[in-house]
Amino acid sequence: MSEHPFKGKVVVVTGAGSGIGAAICRKFAGPGVSVGLLDLDGAAAKEVSDEIAVAGAKTLPLACDVSDRSSCENTIQQVIDRFGGIDILVNNAGITQRGAFADNRISVYRRVMEVNFFGSLYCTKAAIHSLVERRGTIIVMESVAGVTPLIGRTGYCASKHALHGLFTSLRCEIRGSGAHVMIVCPGFVATQLQTRALGADGGIASHPRTMVGRPTTPGQVAEAVYRGTLKRKPMLVLTPMGKIGYWVSRLAPGLYEWLMERQFRGEISDLSKK
Repeated sequence: MSEHPFKGKVVVVTGAGSGIGAAICRKFAGPGVSVGLLDLDGAAAKEVSDEIAVAGAKTLPLACDVSDRSSCENTIQQVIDRFGGIDILVNNAGITQRGAFADNRISVYRRVMEVNFFGSLYCTKAAIHSLVERRGTIIVMESVAGVTPLIGRTGYCASKHALHGLFTSLRCEIRGSGAHVMIVCPGFVATQLQTRALGADGGIASHPRTMVGRPTTPGQVAEAVYRGTLKRKPMLVLTPMGKIGYWVSRLAPGLYEWLMERQFRGEISDLSKK
């Protein structure tokens, strides 16, 4: 049996208690690998931790509210204290929203930015010296919505565009150190994220989402992240529809916007009537 390629490495995953985060923990876990599992739901992180410990991984599940700077700093430091440093940081925790801009409360935008943008910023800032020292990898679970427009999700889209600007710039800053940034842009993924989407009033959105193409699974995303990390890819755009959307938006942005508006316009029209 071949040695685990990440043996001796320390992997930290936010949003590790379910969905893509849990799948990434399972994929990276193995003999000699240490995994810090951070999640708002500490009990869920503990469940995944117990599961991957069977695979031989050393684990540290921690409750962490990524929207709170102190929580991020404290949990990242606990991982460093336990395992000696961090080699791979996966900024995965996130939320989404659905609603027309005219109807959305400002508080919705603030909440989405606090979790998606500032959560990744806080965790990365707390871990950056260790990551640079160990020539590590920062992984950012962004979205195709981070590089393209998307009506009905202006808050989500804004947070992911902000992540793209921050982490592509950070990649350039740390390139000479040997550390690396990999941005991951999934398309639609079959997780519970959309069932917890914020509506225009800040509550849970009741309107069903519009989706293009067949959703991928968390396991498929985790596999792509694992392989991309091994190859130190700068960016992964996942799913056939995600790739099509990405390239159409780059080569023919007017066409992309027209197609996207046709697909999603009915959703925000219905939402605005509620």
